[in-house]
Amino acid sequence: MLQTLHATWWAWAILALALAFLEIIVPAFVFLGMTIGAACVALMMLLGGADVIGAPASLLLFAVTSLVATLILRRVFSLPRGQVKTFDSDIND
Repeated sequence: MLQTLHATWWAWAILALALAFLEIIVPAFVFLGMTIGAACVALMMLLGGADVIGAPASLLLFAVTSLVATLILRRVFSLPRGQVKTFDSDIND
C-alpha cells in the first residue's frame, strides 16, 4: 500500500494542503517550509516523476526541499540580526 501511495501526486498534494492549514492555525512559519516541500514533490509526481523514483527518494526529496525552503523563508522574513521586535502601542487602545 505504501509503495503505491508515495507515487500518487494527490497524496502529496493533500499533505501540502494539510500542512498549509496547520500553518494558518499556527502562524509561525513552522509548517510553511514543509508545505512547499510537499507541494514540490506533488508537482514532480504529477509531471511523471513517480515512475522514476521510489519511496525513499521521494521522502528524501521532501526533506531536502523542506529544509531549503525553511532556510530561505527564515532569511527573507526574519528580523535583522540583533534586532528585537517591540510594540509601542496596543491595538485595543
